[in-house]
Amino acid sequence: MNKIFIATLLVFSSFMAIAASVEYIGIAEAEEFVKPMKRGQALDNVCLEDIDQKTVCTDDVLSSKPTILIVYRGGWCPYCNAQLNRLMKIEKQLTALGFQLIAVSPDSNKNIKDMKQQDGISYTLLTDNKLELSKALGLAYFLDKEVEAKYRNKLGVPFIDINGDSRVSLPVPAVYIFDQKGKVHYQYISPKYQVRVDEQILLKNAKQAMQSIKSMK
Repeated sequence: MNKIFIATLLVFSSFMAIAASVEYIGIAEAEEFVKPMKRGQALDNVCLEDIDQKTVCTDDVLSSKPTILIVYRGGWCPYCNAQLNRLMKIEKQLTALGFQLIAVSPDSNKNIKDMKQQDGISYTLLTDNKLELSKALGLAYFLDKEVEAKYRNKLGVPFIDINGDSRVSLPVPAVYIFDQKGKVHYQYISPKYQVRVDEQILLKNAKQAMQSIKSMK
């Protein structure tokens, strides 16, 4: 009887461990192991939330017009704030080309709403608080324990519980340009989170990407 009970318990424990690992497939063990989506690939539909906690899915939002998508770590990150503010310098030129601008982070709805109002950001901010988009783009990774300890009090940093072990996950900063079918026409992935694409380089690549998108119609 005891042997049967122990065997059943082991099977159940194994099942729970497998279920946990399946749930978090898509989050790399470290930043250097991420596998970002590349040019020519298409994004599967994932859902996020806007500042009012309304569900926003990529199939719907990307189909409306070509999109420049900025993935950043959070409003607590000074490099991210600087990037989003620099983006406003070329916002009118990008929208004149026919793009919509969307910036996404794991920050809470409240945090992105406060940031939008405080910094006067007019383009769209969305929350990826479940890291679904970050995982779909191949950008999500777990911080190591030493770095994690420094981030534990940061607002917007998501904690993920795996078998009782609470871990911190973030996206690698990135910029993507999508057409209306969700196909990637440009990507910039920051190998170091302190480094972001220059806005004039982004503008140049956005012009080239729009030409490519129009040629496909």
